[in-house]
Amino acid sequence: MKVLVIGSGGREHALCWSLSHSERVSKIYCAPGNPGISDEATCVDLDIMDFDGILAFCISQSINFVVIGPEAPLVGGLIDRLETEGIASFGPSAAAAKLEGSKGFMKDLCKQCGIPTARYKRFSSFETAKTYILNERMPIVIKADGLAAGKGVIIAESVADALAATKDILGGMFGPAGTEVVIEEFLPGEEASYLALVDGTNILPLETAQDHKAVGEGDTGPNTGGMGAYSPAPVMSEELCNVTLNTIVKPIVAAMAANGTPFKGVFYAGLMISNGTPKLLEVNVRFGDPECQAILFRLKSDLFTMLQATWQGALSTISVKWSTQAALCVVMASQGYPGSYIKNSRINILDTAKSLEDIKIFHAGTAFEGDKLVAVGGRVLGITALGQNILAAQTRAYETIRHIKWPNGFYRKDIGWRAIQGQ
Repeated sequence: MKVLVIGSGGREHALCWSLSHSERVSKIYCAPGNPGISDEATCVDLDIMDFDGILAFCISQSINFVVIGPEAPLVGGLIDRLETEGIASFGPSAAAAKLEGSKGFMKDLCKQCGIPTARYKRFSSFETAKTYILNERMPIVIKADGLAAGKGVIIAESVADALAATKDILGGMFGPAGTEVVIEEFLPGEEASYLALVDGTNILPLETAQDHKAVGEGDTGPNTGGMGAYSPAPVMSEELCNVTLNTIVKPIVAAMAANGTPFKGVFYAGLMISNGTPKLLEVNVRFGDPECQAILFRLKSDLFTMLQATWQGALSTISVKWSTQAALCVVMASQGYPGSYIKNSRINILDTAKSLEDIKIFHAGTAFEGDKLVAVGGRVLGITALGQNILAAQTRAYETIRHIKWPNGFYRKDIGWRAIQGQ
């Protein structure tokens, strides 16, 4: 089978790496890919939103299966284009991807289905939003309705902050993604991620994970795309997973099917666990990054078979094996991220780092400048390690970082702290 993976981040590197272990996959391409991905796949210079170019490449290279990593091409309808041409692919249709593409749509569906989630209101006018905010308790959560590259959620601690965030979003801070805002009550507790493959009807739960969105130690500072993750997430007990499956995932999957927009792909439920009860914060329609790196590093089964069964509607025939070890991923980012940062700083990954057992360095924002590896993005490397428990995996990941020479890089030194406190 010839497989094309769409994307260029750490998630796509993890997907290519896992797919490369499948005996059923003969060739992997990645568009556009990155230097790290080139170890597992042939990188193709295609833009992820160039649907015509992607389709032409699939036809010219007789691609059998396409795996789409990022949310933008999913929401934009790439799956629909591929399916129209008879090309098998993994991911939801544009109609089903609206679960992530519109936070307002997702919240309305939650209300319709009785899904436990935060109380909310939708606004397209600043004045009506202002009236609402002035009567609400702080902190409060302001969200751009559409895709905003992981930056469209603002936790406002004061009325002034809430009004400023709302005005900025509706004023064009995130472009078309901010034509409407969703304003939610703030939910205290501990965040966790629940992921499952869904084939329209059948649901196959994956291993749990927990990520660290804040840029600073102790989960402080502004949110990022993710500074690290670990799997499994101790907070997600078997009982809590069952509650999440039955009260959140199953009702939404059933509602999407009943509405004529069956969901196929990765169903990622971002949860807030408060007093032992899960409430839905968001739905993503693709693997999280860096949760994907931690989860797939523990996968013992054939990923391609799992993804193909999702497309075929045959997940009921699939069983999955996981490593009993824990995995932890530490993200190295460019100084200044998530704000402005310097590009093209030199990275030297020593050979000793590449040869360590049960360690994988997943690339995200990297590129070659001549024969030199440089950082071109905010989140750049994902150092991922296995260990008997979260602490052991954490220790191995941070030991590996000592073999990476990158003066312009930084990383959090406490990834996994919540889980380790409970060990």
